[in-house]
Amino acid sequence: MAMEEPPQLFLCPISMELMEDPVTVSTGVTYDRRSIERWFFKYGKTTCPATMQRLNSFDLTPNHTLKRVISTWLDHASSSSSSSSSTPLCNKLAREKLPSVLTGIEATPFKVTALKNLRRCMDEDVAAQQDFVAYGGIQVLGRVMTQALVESCAGGDFSAFRTCEEAGAVLATLPLSDDASVELVLKPECMKPVVAVVQRGSAESRLHAMAILAKISSASGAERDWTPGVDVDDLVKSLLELLSDGAPAKLSSRALDVLLDVTVRSRGARRAKAVEVGAVCVLVELLPDADSRVAQRALLLLKRLCKCPEGRLSFAEHALAVSTVTRTMMRVSVLVSRLAVSVLWLVACAVTPAERVLDDMLMSGGVGKLLALRRWRTRRPPRRRRRSSSGRTAHSGGSTRAFPPTSGTT
Repeated sequence: MAMEEPPQLFLCPISMELMEDPVTVSTGVTYDRRSIERWFFKYGKTTCPATMQRLNSFDLTPNHTLKRVISTWLDHASSSSSSSSSTPLCNKLAREKLPSVLTGIEATPFKVTALKNLRRCMDEDVAAQQDFVAYGGIQVLGRVMTQALVESCAGGDFSAFRTCEEAGAVLATLPLSDDASVELVLKPECMKPVVAVVQRGSAESRLHAMAILAKISSASGAERDWTPGVDVDDLVKSLLELLSDGAPAKLSSRALDVLLDVTVRSRGARRAKAVEVGAVCVLVELLPDADSRVAQRALLLLKRLCKCPEGRLSFAEHALAVSTVTRTMMRVSVLVSRLAVSVLWLVACAVTPAERVLDDMLMSGGVGKLLALRRWRTRRPPRRRRRSSSGRTAHSGGSTRAFPPTSGTT
């Protein structure tokens, strides 16, 4: 059976989670050390989060008594849970209980904890997810996220944005594959908080938010654009900032997926705006350390941006763009090599930057690699003859090698 809810006294007023290292500030309020230190030193606050009183001292006094009480409660709760018969947490989401569960999420002051429990309930439980949607769960999440975002932007409750992130995580567990669900998510009360999480959430919550965008994009198809209710320019800028900050490969790949989806649904002005905020520079500088998946997406996005004049000009003006793209050829995968050739072709054929680009290709060895690729394409391996059962001569293919030898090329 799931562990019982901890008493409110055991929860950090900032994170609304069980305190691991409770410490008390000069106002007498106790917080988890990690949360209050972030409040002071990362966010530069000088007040007590619970009382908003200005603090003259930032000394943190360990609350050993509360720590021992929490430890005792954990031991007792754990033993009670293990000795009881195992009852899945998802039983709490029985159809008849859903209305009260949804009402409780909006009413409780401990929304982060409630949303985490809800997410655990619905994880991999398709029936619970369907019931949740049918009983208005998406609308409830939209209201919770909107309220949390308003409070966060107003500088009020420190945990408000955490609530927004957790509600987004619940939303990401839903399939969002039918038109009715997509229409609900596309409403401003859902989309604005989701985009806000993409812009300034934690790494995990950003993955959840971009998973939501990917699902509604897939469900929308090519005929329906999900971007009209979103400040696309702001979203693109935020994703590029995420990529330039050295995000993990999985997060970078997901960010590139969203950027690719935005650019495929836009033409002209939007792509030019992406170039204006530094997309070409970010993508070029992403390539040297990129794995195959990230490199493929970055080059595909570069190819799309280089189809507009602003993109080609930005690429040609970048001192390392040609050499960086050239180095990906014949080193990562066949698809990456093809995309690299396409990017260089688009830029080299432009009227204005042609001479500069061609000079860079010569200096970086790009011409040699292109010739090597061309020789490999035109020089097919000899085919072996074999005798078929009917007596006719048949041919078998040659080597399955992906690339020709690279010795002698740079």
